[in-house]
Amino acid sequence: MKPMIKSFIFLTVILLTSSCVSKKQLLSVQSDLDTANTKLGKCGEDLHKFMDDISACNQEKSNLKTKLQLRQEQIDDLKAQLLDAKSFRNQQLDQVKDLTVLTQSANNNIEKTLAQLEQRDKYIHLLQAAKTKADSVNLALAVNLKGVLKDGLADNDVEIRVDKTVVFINLSDKMLYHSGSAILTPRAEEVLGKIAKIIESKPDLEVMVEGYTDNVSIKTSCIKDNWDLSVKRATAVVRVLQTKYNIDPNKLIAAGRGEYNALASNETSAGRSINRRTRIIIMPKLNQFYDLLDPEKAN
Repeated sequence: MKPMIKSFIFLTVILLTSSCVSKKQLLSVQSDLDTANTKLGKCGEDLHKFMDDISACNQEKSNLKTKLQLRQEQIDDLKAQLLDAKSFRNQQLDQVKDLTVLTQSANNNIEKTLAQLEQRDKYIHLLQAAKTKADSVNLALAVNLKGVLKDGLADNDVEIRVDKTVVFINLSDKMLYHSGSAILTPRAEEVLGKIAKIIESKPDLEVMVEGYTDNVSIKTSCIKDNWDLSVKRATAVVRVLQTKYNIDPNKLIAAGRGEYNALASNETSAGRSINRRTRIIIMPKLNQFYDLLDPEKAN
């Protein structure tokens, strides 16, 4: 468009400077110039419009670039999430495998536990049966002892009771010993003879003899203190059972308890009399208790 404008201007100058140019020609040139100016204005408007369009395109391009960058970031984030999901899936698969192994192991352990419980149940039944048998034996033993000892003895001289797996016979010291000594009375040897018959009829039993005193101190040329007296009294009973009534010494035990494990208060003469006693304990042999712990030997 610019070369055309220059041509019109040049033409106009030539016409104006030429003395031969007519008015009609001048008007024609002027009309052409106006038309050219109009077109020039239109071109300017078009140029502004094009510039605006270019600016809008650039802005849209920038927006698209931003959107593209955001989309790429979203794609990268999705890829990372996908990798995490795959990793989590693999972990779950590993856990499922481990769980399968654990389940199998748990099933095996349950089977073993059930087998152990079954064995334990059998063992418990064996122990219950053994206890029932022991209780029956002890009860019969206590009844027999009461039967043979009831004649000629006062109730306060002898006490027979069953406690768990053993039978206790408490004998008063005034019936067994001379005062302050470990020498047995003739009456004591008679009573021990009756007890010996019961013991002899039960070869699977052990016999423990415990001597007790009150808290009154004693010291003589033969006895050092209450410990010594309690031991000597227990030993005297055991010796009679062995030597006079032929009880197997392997099943006899002698023990002294001194003034301790008192049954009554030592503040009164009646209490001290109760505490001065000899206890004979009839019980299963220790190896029988160990056999109860072995189901193969319990029957």
